[in-house]
Amino acid sequence: MNPLKIPKRMTTALVNSLTAGVVPRIGLEYIAVGRRPEVEAILRDMDNIAEGGAAFKLITGKFGSGKSFLLQIIRNYAMDRDFVVADADLSPERRLVGTKGQGLATYRELMSHLSTRTRPDGGALEIMLQKWIMSLQQAVMQEKGYGPDALELGEEVEQRIYAVASEMRGLVHGFDFAKVLASYWNGHKLADDALKQDSLRWLRGEFATRTEARKALGVGVIIDDDNWYDYMKLWAEFTGAIGYKGLLLFIDEGVNLYKITNSISRQSNYEKLLTMFNDTMQGKAERLGIFVGGTPQFVEDHRRGLFSYEALRSRLVAGRYAGAGLNNFTGPIIALDMLSHEEILILLQKLRDIHALHYGYEARLTQEQLVHFMEEAVNRLGAEELLTAREVVRDFMDLLHTLNQHPEMSFEKLVGERTPRPAETGQNELDGFLAEFDL
Repeated sequence: MNPLKIPKRMTTALVNSLTAGVVPRIGLEYIAVGRRPEVEAILRDMDNIAEGGAAFKLITGKFGSGKSFLLQIIRNYAMDRDFVVADADLSPERRLVGTKGQGLATYRELMSHLSTRTRPDGGALEIMLQKWIMSLQQAVMQEKGYGPDALELGEEVEQRIYAVASEMRGLVHGFDFAKVLASYWNGHKLADDALKQDSLRWLRGEFATRTEARKALGVGVIIDDDNWYDYMKLWAEFTGAIGYKGLLLFIDEGVNLYKITNSISRQSNYEKLLTMFNDTMQGKAERLGIFVGGTPQFVEDHRRGLFSYEALRSRLVAGRYAGAGLNNFTGPIIALDMLSHEEILILLQKLRDIHALHYGYEARLTQEQLVHFMEEAVNRLGAEELLTAREVVRDFMDLLHTLNQHPEMSFEKLVGERTPRPAETGQNELDGFLAEFDL
C-alpha cells in the first residue's frame, strides 16, 4: 500500500501543476528537496520582520533552477506563521515604475493576490478588514461588558480604529490611508455597501482620478504609479497593528526589468529597487519583507543588469571573503545552484509515489529505473549543467501518465533499455547513484 497520506485536492494540484510545468500553489512541502540553508536564512529574516524589522532578498538562478518554487514555498511558510503575503510576476505591463501605469499595475496585482492563512488564494483585503473590526468589537464587549446592540459599543470601536489609524498618520500618505480606513468603518457601521466598496476600490488602487476619490471619500489623493510603494509600507505597518506578523511581497520574473530597452526607463526601475533596498536595510520600513526573483544575468550584467546601476552594484556585490563555492545566505542575494542529481532523484521518488496515490495504483517504477531515466535525461541534453528540475519533472510526469493510461507499455519500451558503459570508464553513474542510496 502507498504509505503517503495527502489530501486529494493537494495531489490534484500537484499533478496538474507539474504536468503543465508550473509551480503548484499548495502541497509544496510534499515535493520539497534541498534548499534547506536558503529556507532557513529566509525564515530568520521572517523572525526579524515579525519583531518590527524589514528584509530584502534577491533570489537568483538560471531558468528552471527553482526560483519560483522557493518563493512559493516561502510564501506558504509565511502564511502558516501568520504573515500577510502578496505576489506578482513582473512583465512588460507590470514594472516598478512606468510612464503608462506599469507601477500601479504591479500594486493592483499584489493587492489582488493579498493572502492570509485563512484566505490563501488571494482576495484577502476585505476579509482582513472585517476580521479586524470584529476583533475590536469582541474585545470591547469583553472589556466593557457591552451588549452587541449597545450604543457605546460603536463609539468605543470607532475610537480604537482611529487609534490604530492615527499611528499611520505620521507616515507618508498616512493621513489619507487612515481616512479611508475610517470610511470603511463608517460604511460597515451604517450598512452602507457603496461606501465600503468605494473604500476598498481606493485601497486597491482602482480610482482613476483625484476628483473621483474626493467626491466618493473626501480624500484628495489616489494611489498611482509614483506613490504605490509608499502605500505598501503603510500596509506593512497596518498588518502589524491589526495582529499579523507583517507583510511579505514576492515579486518574480525580475528579468523583465533587464529586458526594458529604454535605458532611462530601465534605470528608473532600478532606482525604485534601490529605494526598496535602502528602506529595508536602513530601518525606514517596518514589518516588510521584499523578495525578488530573477536570473543571474538580470543582476550581474554590467551593461543592462542591476550591476549597471552603480549604487545597486556596490550594495549587492559579494564581499571580499565570499570565496568561490562559499554561499553567504545572510547577504542580499541568495544564488540558487541547480539541484544535484541526487536531489532530483529524490524528487522523482516523491513524484512517483504521489502519482500512484492520486490515481490509486501501486507504484511500480524501481530505483534502478528512476536512475536510468535520469541518465537518459543527461545524455539527451548532452551536458549535465543543462539539466534542470523543470525539464526533468515535465518529462517524468509525461512518462507516468503514459504508463498509467497504457498498461500494455513498459518503462523499457518508452525510455529504452539501459546500455552498460565500458568498464574502463570506471564506476558508472548508475553505480554512483545506487551507492548514494545504499542499493
